[in-house]
Amino acid sequence: MITQEDLDRRFTYHSPVGTQPERYVAIRAKAKELAQLYLDATPSSREQSVALTELESSVMWANAAIARNE
Repeated sequence: MITQEDLDRRFTYHSPVGTQPERYVAIRAKAKELAQLYLDATPSSREQSVALTELESSVMWANAAIARNE
């Protein structure tokens, strides 16, 4: 069951603290490397596009994990 605390955590801005900004940058940098590999190793296609979109989603959720839970 979703609690009020869950809603507050999901829909509140979380200012970066401590080492969070550096970790956000590191996650995005590694994802960009993987995105480039996808572009270099796969043909331009719907599947390639989906792979890149899902990678973007993964970065967003990884950063949300940091922001929401620390």
